[in-house]
Amino acid sequence: MLVHSKSGRWAAWGLFGLLFLPLFALPLLVVVAASFATHWSGAFPSGPTTGNYAAAVRGESLQALTTSLVTALAASLLALAVGTWAALAAATLGRRGKRLLDALFMLPVAVPSVVVGLAVLVAFSQPPVLLNGTSSIVILAHTILVTAFAHQSVSAAIVRLDPAYEQAAASLGARPAYVLWRVKLPLLLPSLTAAAGLCFALSMGELSATMMLYPPDWMPLPVRIFTATDRGSLFSGSAVAVVLMAATLLVLLAVSRVRTRASYR
Repeated sequence: MLVHSKSGRWAAWGLFGLLFLPLFALPLLVVVAASFATHWSGAFPSGPTTGNYAAAVRGESLQALTTSLVTALAASLLALAVGTWAALAAATLGRRGKRLLDALFMLPVAVPSVVVGLAVLVAFSQPPVLLNGTSSIVILAHTILVTAFAHQSVSAAIVRLDPAYEQAAASLGARPAYVLWRVKLPLLLPSLTAAAGLCFALSMGELSATMMLYPPDWMPLPVRIFTATDRGSLFSGSAVAVVLMAATLLVLLAVSRVRTRASYR
């Protein structure tokens, strides 16, 4: 709702600060503060140090970060390809067919992710497709969990497309494949990059299903954070969590720049 009066705007900003700081900003600031500490002093972390970050950017933590980046990148690309294909196919279906396809893609996010992890574990622990104990099963689970968001994002963008562009290209003799690659997909590029960024961020933070599936040599960073804090290493776990946040934000900023450039093409 738009607020036109000066007092109303100040009240709106005050309410925003009152809700945003304790619910969103304060927990993150506490994690950042804990990452530079060695112990607690009352309600605040104390003992300033950068040693936690020295351990967070090398050894097993660095390997876990690389694992998370590779998993999120692979899952995002697969989810984007499958979600875009399904969204394009759904646009040619009737209303009932589109609703059914949307429901099928939303099913993995309608149930707890640990259920998806269990389903993938049971389904791919026996021949003919044996993925248990490999990195592929983790990437597959992440792909299943984030494809719904890619599908919904691209579907919404397709609905907003002006059909006049496709009709003009077809009237000039362009084949359907040419219209798709040179007209439709370029128009969808901002939405595609946004969907890829969302899928990447969700995959980077996925824990529940990953805990059930990851092999010892393919431990993503959220699992590393969980195991560190579960052993009582709260401050080193906080440093690893900050590294995870920073890596995710850097990738999202890069995706945002690509999306901005695509919007002005």
